[in-house]
This record gives sequence, structure tokens and C-alpha cells, in this order.
Amino acid sequence: MALWRWRRRGVKAARRYPVPLTTHQLWMVSLSAPVSRDKSASRTTLYPYVRIDDDSARRWLADQWEITSREELVDRLDDLSRSGYRARAYRQIGVSPLAWDAALYVDITRRGFACGLIGEADAWTALKNIVPTVVRQYASWQEYADHYLLGRQVWRAGLRDAAESDLPASQAVADEHLKALLDPANRASPWNRAPWDAISHPDRTP
Repeated sequence: MALWRWRRRGVKAARRYPVPLTTHQLWMVSLSAPVSRDKSASRTTLYPYVRIDDDSARRWLADQWEITSREELVDRLDDLSRSGYRARAYRQIGVSPLAWDAALYVDITRRGFACGLIGEADAWTALKNIVPTVVRQYASWQEYADHYLLGRQVWRAGLRDAAESDLPASQAVADEHLKALLDPANRASPWNRAPWDAISHPDRTP
């Protein structure tokens, strides 16, 4: 039974993609770290899960975003890069939390790669496209985290009509996750492995 479960879960993503990410690549992947809270999530590979699970990526995109084709994926990424949820947030609170949209953008890109809607080269190109905007907006992971949480608050407030079972994790859960990512003593945090200013310096392999 244990062997059957292991096979269903798939091999570790690091075995399929054994080449370590460069510092710049890890930095880009880390933009989605606030979204990746559960234990199955990988924060150090382009592939979004610790173990290969293409079906989960496909279901997530279909159920959460109604994305089932490359065209729908590209359209959603284009929307998030241009205005996304931050446009609504600006109308409501006068602040445009780009970090919320950037985290979703990178998360969707990684899941699109996982289920084969886009290839690896296109996925990296998509991530590189959003870097200049993010770097212009923020000067630290702390600033990025603060705006991510602000965007999440506005988004969650818009789900008032949703059933309790359909609501996302509480704000307290998101707060704790971000606190762990920002903790300088957390050696597992990708934000400590790829400091904010690393993207502005020559790339290297850690």
C-alpha cells in the first residue's frame, strides 16, 4: 500500500529537474512564495510541487481560474500584468498592491508549466517579463510582503457571498506564512536564499 501511494504521488520534482536554479531564477520563482503555503508546494524549483503532480496543476487552473488552454493562460497572465486585482484595490483604498498580482502571475505560470500548457522556456520568459515592474515598485521582500497581504485583504473582502467552506485561508494564516518567509533565521525561506537585491546583480549559481 505504501509503495502504491508513493507511485501515485509521483517522483520528487528535483529528480526530474536536477539542475539547481540560479539566484535570479530562484528570485523569480520566490515571487509566488506567499501563495505556496502547503507542504506539497516547492519554493525552489520552477515546478510548483515537491513531487510531480501534473494533474493537480491542471485541476487547479481549471477550478480556480477557468484556464484549460494555452490561450486562456496567456490572456490571464496579460490581465494580471496590466491591471489585475490591483486596479480594483486602487479604486477602493487608493493603493495599488502589485505584489498580490505578481504572486498570482508567477503561481499561474508555474502551474501552467507543470501541466504542459506552456514550455519551460516560455515559463521563464513570462517570469522575466514581470521582473522590471516589480523591482521598480519595491525595495525589499518586506515591502513586497506588506503589499501582498494588503492585496489579499481586498480580494478576500470581495468574497462576502461565498460559503464559509469556500473561503480561502484566514488572514491570520497568511500573516504567519509571510512572517516565516521574512524570518532571517529561517534557512528554508527562499527569500533568505535569494535576497531582494540579488536580482539587480549579476546572476550566479548558489
